[in-house]
Amino acid sequence: MLDNTIILQLVEKAQQGDQNAKSVLIEENSPLIKSVIKRFRDKGVEYDDLYQIGCMGFLKAIKNFNPEFGVKFSTYVVPMVIGEVKRFMRDDGSIKVSRALKSLNLQINRFIESFCHDKQRSPTIEEIASHFQIEQQEIILAMDSAKMPLSLYTPIEDDSESLTLIDRIESQEDENGKILDNIALNELVKKLDIRDRKIIMLRYYFDKTQSEIAKELNISQVQVSRLENKILSTLRSKLSL
Repeated sequence: MLDNTIILQLVEKAQQGDQNAKSVLIEENSPLIKSVIKRFRDKGVEYDDLYQIGCMGFLKAIKNFNPEFGVKFSTYVVPMVIGEVKRFMRDDGSIKVSRALKSLNLQINRFIESFCHDKQRSPTIEEIASHFQIEQQEIILAMDSAKMPLSLYTPIEDDSESLTLIDRIESQEDENGKILDNIALNELVKKLDIRDRKIIMLRYYFDKTQSEIAKELNISQVQVSRLENKILSTLRSKLSL
């Protein structure tokens, strides 16, 4: 394991075009790249391809890294590799879902919407399976087929605006700034108390509306709105330190 000083020296050389330095960095960080891409296995992309895509993200990390960011190179690498894999999956449509599964997922979504309107609650998997007269496993598979890995940049439809957590905290930042905010914000969210963390997770990671969160926490939507604004204000102030 190379120490941080040597890694920074290699990064600087690689940024100047030293191919040997790039090779050493890739070899040294290969276990890190592999650990990151593990979460994307069984998503329709061959493991070797995933690794190559991860290496592309790693090379971008080398190109864009600056010691003044105040984070370790390995910490900077992780979101860059994740972002590269997600970008590939999004742009190249690598996650293949059958038309039948897509159709079933659409029908399930319509049923859930109707059920929530009539019953004022979300249906259970058992109730959905009973309605469509198919196995619960098939329901779960159909619902999961529409899911993509979530991030702090996942858009949330909220009336007339499309929100992301990172947009609510920071705006008008360059790409490197967003990546660093992503790292820092993840750490801050982990340190929130249970209720506040749950609100943020439900709102920005699981695409829940304020009304849905209010029902789950047994409080009013107004309270959820006030708590959300307070939490965002706290996160914003801590990110600016």
